[in-house]
Amino acid sequence: MLTALIILGVLVVIAFVWISIYNSLIKLRTWAEGSFSQIDVQLQRRNDLIPNIVETVKGYASHERETLEAVTAARQQIMNLPADATPEQINAMSNQLSGALSRLLAVAEAYPDLKANTNFQELQRTLEDTENKIATARQLYNSSIQQYNQRVQTIPTNIVAGVHGFTVKPYLETPETARQAPQVQF
Repeated sequence: MLTALIILGVLVVIAFVWISIYNSLIKLRTWAEGSFSQIDVQLQRRNDLIPNIVETVKGYASHERETLEAVTAARQQIMNLPADATPEQINAMSNQLSGALSRLLAVAEAYPDLKANTNFQELQRTLEDTENKIATARQLYNSSIQQYNQRVQTIPTNIVAGVHGFTVKPYLETPETARQAPQVQF
């Protein structure tokens, strides 16, 4: 009888530990998914701003059509991503749009009237603020993925993770082109 109670007690403790570990994995996975949705929110904010910026620049720089079309095309690609697009796919499209926006802002530098335009200045400030928020959201996502991955890979959590199908998730990475230092020439 005593042996049965001891075995039952050990099984209850193991069950509580198992449930606790499982719940912690669920919380970390949910936090990672929530942090990615913050990236999505900021990307949508940027996508909503782009038509205003493009229209403002069009009025001043009508012959810079190629740059304007690149921004519009990159935005459209993001808008047309399927609902089940992976964070990596969304990040890749976002990086393309960031590059096109950088070229657009460089075009604006060539037009003093445009640079002085209050509407353009406000749009540019808002876009820069949004880009900073996107970078912060990406940092939060990668931080949450780091904590999640660490738990999935360490003992004893990895046992529970393996049984319930929790797997390591990839980080959002910077494209190679963004890792190279820009060359400034005077």
